[in-house]
Amino acid sequence: MFITPGSNAGRGAARTWRSRLSAWQLGWLAAAWSAASLSAEDWPHWRGPHFNGVSTETNYRVHWPAGGPKVLWRVPVGVGYSSVSVSRGRLYTMGNTKDVDAVRCVDVTSGKVLWKHAYPCVAKDPNGYHGTRATPTVDGGRVFTLSRRGHFFALDVATGRVLWAKNFPRDYGAPVPTWGFSGSPLVQGRMVITEVGGRGTSVVAFDKATGREIWRSGSDKVAYSSIVPFVQRGQPCLAVLSADSISGRLTATGREIWRAPWKTKYDVNAATPIVVGTRVFVSSGYGKGCALFDFSTRPPRAVWRNKNMRNHVGTCVFWQGHLYGFDERVLKCLEWATGRELWKERKYGKGSLLKAGAHWIVYSDKGYVAVADLTPAGCRELSGFQVLKGKDTWAAPVLSDGLLFCRNLDTVACVDLRP
Repeated sequence: MFITPGSNAGRGAARTWRSRLSAWQLGWLAAAWSAASLSAEDWPHWRGPHFNGVSTETNYRVHWPAGGPKVLWRVPVGVGYSSVSVSRGRLYTMGNTKDVDAVRCVDVTSGKVLWKHAYPCVAKDPNGYHGTRATPTVDGGRVFTLSRRGHFFALDVATGRVLWAKNFPRDYGAPVPTWGFSGSPLVQGRMVITEVGGRGTSVVAFDKATGREIWRSGSDKVAYSSIVPFVQRGQPCLAVLSADSISGRLTATGREIWRAPWKTKYDVNAATPIVVGTRVFVSSGYGKGCALFDFSTRPPRAVWRNKNMRNHVGTCVFWQGHLYGFDERVLKCLEWATGRELWKERKYGKGSLLKAGAHWIVYSDKGYVAVADLTPAGCRELSGFQVLKGKDTWAAPVLSDGLLFCRNLDTVACVDLRP
């Protein structure tokens, strides 16, 4: 018999169960139920449920056998650098095969492809980094995707059916960035927001249900970063890292409220901005470095800037007053308040990472994945193994419900870390 929580039958059954259980038993059950609900979470979009690369999951295996934990499946998904999103037992990602993009929905436990939405899309890259860039965004019954050539889709999560679509070069006269559109769509309330960059239009908010344009704002050239939500003085806002600046905008209207210059060689501002309080951290490669801006002043004031952290592709994670991330090919820890470098570790190359419970998951650019303790005192690896082969495995790892998902250029692997 299934009893719906909150129903009359459910309340009556609960009273019966409580009469048969001691206070200690009830307390233990409540704690176990709470822990179970908190230890597993979906990862429905880029940077996870809190947009910060941090997972609240704690119930996963940290110490692995010599050959590594069990790999449940490996599924070819086409060439690309898109990471994965996970929601309600389904994984979503993108890849390209012979100039055809495909958005795939995969069952997380079996690896079975449940549906695929394909469309023509030139994958060629001037430096050989072919394929997709952005990570799908899942919201309720929709999944939003953006191709490197500006194909923007709202798809049905159950079937992959196109609900509505845009083409940025066609609809907005948007020039395709040198290395392709890369920013992952951002859902805020009834809107899905993305950079477009055409005909004097930098950022556009669409009605997520219909595709109707709600507002457009700015005239910045698009770079390769993703928009981040934050709150300033009680108002929902957006941090947008474009080709030559970092700006703050009101979510409701797109109106710019502050701006600081941030110009990088070749316009490669690719890492996601990190906002904490009234300060925003930005970092770029190609010798640019990093800076912490205080946007409570007009114009924003640089608290510090240096070259201790040069994020080429991977984004740092902020945790308890410190930044952890990859300065090109070196994993480092910086002090948030000062930018001071505390330590460095060269083992993982130009990798990516996420914070998960008490530990960290570090993924190297050669397909090696590890669980480690990263603290201001140093880096201590607990377990690690070669999960995938290849090079330039820059897609960020994802942990959801005890399953770890890693990607190389054309394959996603599911590693079982459940106790």
